[in-house]
Amino acid sequence: MSLQYSKLTPATPPEADFPPPGTPDIEIARSVQPQSILLLAQQRFGLPGESLVPFGHYKAKLDMAYVDTSDSAPRGKLVLVTAITPTPAGEGKTTTSVGLNDGFNRLGVRSSVCLREPSLGPCFGMKGGAAGGGRAQVIPMEDINLHFNGDFHAITTAHNLLASLIDNHIHWGNETGLDPRYVSWRRVMDLTDRSLRNMVCGLGGAAHGVPRETGFDITVSSEIMAILCLADGRADLKQRLGNIIIGRRSDMTPVTVRDLGVEGSLTVLLKEALQPNLVQSLEHNPVFIHGGPFANIAHGCNSVTATRAALALNDVVVTEAGFGADLGAEKFIDIKCRQTGLRPDAAVVVCTIRALKMQGGVPRSQLSVPDLAALRAGAANLERHVRNLQQFGLTPVVCINRFPDDTEEEMSLVQSISESLGVRAVPADHWAMGGEGATELAQAVLDQMDEGTPEVNFLYEDGLPLADKIRTIATRIYHAGSVEFTTVAKRQLEEYESLGFGHLPVCIAKTQYSFSADSSVKGAPSGHMLPVREVRLAAGAGFVVAVCGDIMTMPGLPRHPAALDIALDENGLVVGLT
Repeated sequence: MSLQYSKLTPATPPEADFPPPGTPDIEIARSVQPQSILLLAQQRFGLPGESLVPFGHYKAKLDMAYVDTSDSAPRGKLVLVTAITPTPAGEGKTTTSVGLNDGFNRLGVRSSVCLREPSLGPCFGMKGGAAGGGRAQVIPMEDINLHFNGDFHAITTAHNLLASLIDNHIHWGNETGLDPRYVSWRRVMDLTDRSLRNMVCGLGGAAHGVPRETGFDITVSSEIMAILCLADGRADLKQRLGNIIIGRRSDMTPVTVRDLGVEGSLTVLLKEALQPNLVQSLEHNPVFIHGGPFANIAHGCNSVTATRAALALNDVVVTEAGFGADLGAEKFIDIKCRQTGLRPDAAVVVCTIRALKMQGGVPRSQLSVPDLAALRAGAANLERHVRNLQQFGLTPVVCINRFPDDTEEEMSLVQSISESLGVRAVPADHWAMGGEGATELAQAVLDQMDEGTPEVNFLYEDGLPLADKIRTIATRIYHAGSVEFTTVAKRQLEEYESLGFGHLPVCIAKTQYSFSADSSVKGAPSGHMLPVREVRLAAGAGFVVAVCGDIMTMPGLPRHPAALDIALDENGLVVGLT
């Protein structure tokens, strides 16, 4: 039976004089006049003006009191967008998520897309912004990429308030018996700065605190970021914050935020941040952007609150999971879905001809040259991701995000390879054409959902020991031949099991650029060793993080950071932001 949905009048493109292809994204974004966010919410969702807390005219927070997310309320279909292993050539997962949503709306399907918020670290560092690209963007682009509605600042402040309260507690007598040598709570900032990874605080004498080793991580790796994205309302937020383990006593028993009695103050700082943010695409379709954990060091999904709100207000919801399917999609299912009861009704794997050729060994300077042999070799990466999703019970649609240099022979080869895997591959031109270029993709996803609701499976059971959960992901998703735990990691796993946390899912922190822990290894390697150097307990978020290889929770800046190219022009407009 065909999918039932509320038929809209098919969307028409906004009145805009779009610049030619190749124009910087920020100029394309400025060529469209945004619609009032209050008007958009009323027209698309029937929400009254008082349900929104506006941040200016074009972005707002949604008061969840106006949205029925109960189990008995209607719920839309959830489409998960993921991708092949990322390369410098670009795959376009966020761009595809935005374009697919515009494509659904062009077909008359009531749809929204749920995305993560960009971090200032990548914006001024290596990656740039995260609001889509070309004609498939979210606006206002500058605001979304720079500070947005203050959520990251609230999370940073709450995290560092806790760090301050910990050191203050030790200074004034330390009633909990927290051993300064075993404080595990570090500080965070929403920038990349390798010089702050390791430091000593409390220097200068007794009046300035107790000296101890500590350091900084980037805000997106904060457990409070993960908690905000997984919390199901204020009460759950406070409960999870109280469960955070901040360190150990000398007998190695844990000390929690609840022991300090400060979960209430942390909740107060996050009460507005918990509300999802509503903005719009270039085609004036609703977009929820909320939360921003990275998938290479955290669980890589937007907030449960935003996802639930979108599902309550739409017939179809598009959401993305960070980086490749080995990191993002696995964590989406094994962590987010496990904790919340959410399940994807369909999946999309994004690839590009250029990226597949790069996976096949072609240097970046030669990617515009047709090379069917390299494409066929690099398609092993696509095959691995498709097979992995099939392990979860999903039959994905492959989106070939088209570039101008792609040839029909190359497109046909990827489609043929996909067909041999039992999946459909659809070229899409949303970057150049917006929603119009994604209607075939949108229809393919609707057709896939017409096949029936998939039975989504977790990769492992809750009762499996933590080390075996890590091995399961390593061997079945990364196709590793073995896992090597350091002595420290082994001791930590034993400790967490003894404390009663062995039932938690695991979150692998590793390079996003390879199935292995070596970022230089492309394609679909097998038989490699996954090195686990330490394991961190995120008791409030509800998972255990296995830190692998040389991955850092505080990234560094590249030789030429994006910050060198960002400025204001003579009219006060931002330039250089991508």
